Amino acid sequence: MGPGTDRGTLRPVTSRIAVLDDYQNAARSYGDWDRLAGRADVTVFTDHLSDEDALAARLEPFAGVVLMRERTPFPRSLLDRLPNLRLIATSGMWNASVDLVACEERGIVVSGTQTGGGGTAQVTWALIFALAQQITVVDRDIREGRWQTGIGDELAGKTLGLLGLGRVGAKVARAAPAFDMNVIAWSANMTDERAAAAGATRVERDELFARADFVSVHLVLSTRTRGLIGKNELALMKPTAFLINTSRGPIVDEPALIDVLGRRSIAGAGLDVFDVEPLPLEHPLRSLPNTVLTPHIGYVSKESYRIFYGQMLEDIEAWLAGSPVRQILSTVVPDKSAHAPAITKA
Repeated sequence: MGPGTDRGTLRPVTSRIAVLDDYQNAARSYGDWDRLAGRADVTVFTDHLSDEDALAARLEPFAGVVLMRERTPFPRSLLDRLPNLRLIATSGMWNASVDLVACEERGIVVSGTQTGGGGTAQVTWALIFALAQQITVVDRDIREGRWQTGIGDELAGKTLGLLGLGRVGAKVARAAPAFDMNVIAWSANMTDERAAAAGATRVERDELFARADFVSVHLVLSTRTRGLIGKNELALMKPTAFLINTSRGPIVDEPALIDVLGRRSIAGAGLDVFDVEPLPLEHPLRSLPNTVLTPHIGYVSKESYRIFYGQMLEDIEAWLAGSPVRQILSTVVPDKSAHAPAITKA
């Protein structure tokens, strides 16, 4: 018997579904929600609630929630306050901010989607280009009447250092030869052969920070990588070097990064991710002139949204029919410490 049926009378029951954190009000454009008519009532929320009390009050009547990445965490403490929740549909086939064990204990189905294309790699290169050519600075200058106020850096002959060579890191590496860049890479389990297959040379971690002109982060946030880049690693970087992070904010010690940027110990940083998202209005990163900041848009593309919202709609339909698809289980990941819930909200 599916969740859309009254157990006593077999009378169809309309489930309430909440779509959370739809910042761009895009969900209705990228999913045919009318398909749920008569089976589910869908409410779209375009704001973000970080206070758990307010969130619990808002979501208490809903049987299902739709999550875009990790924008809103669902820890055990929140799940305990949502007795009607029976389905979480999330983009991607893993969501580090959802307590899967607690969901399984409560009989809450967690279903995912396929992922999009190369958006994060694309944003990584956009940040590299923006930093090298001072794009955001000169754009502002020309709009305010100034002309050629800075001097850019050519990428040819520079060294790109990649922390991680997974799907995104390897894609970033493959583009580097087009700009005549050298590529070095490190991760805890990387081999010489794996690095070479992506067109990179494996080096030790300290050597990467010392040699690279651009250090780009492509690691999963975990108990092992949280705070991996701290004051000691940043101190190894050249004063002409840039840090790029399109992975997760807490991998970098944010106060340490703010310190070196303020002292110009490194040339600058391109950041798509932060410890707390959305980035608070008074956050010091907003006022540092040697940064390029984007609002966690690595996965935000028309192509990805079509996949995400289209398949999350399929997840809801399958759940309503009593046959969930693309279920995400805590047992899928052998080393759960490598996927600990994140502080950051994507």
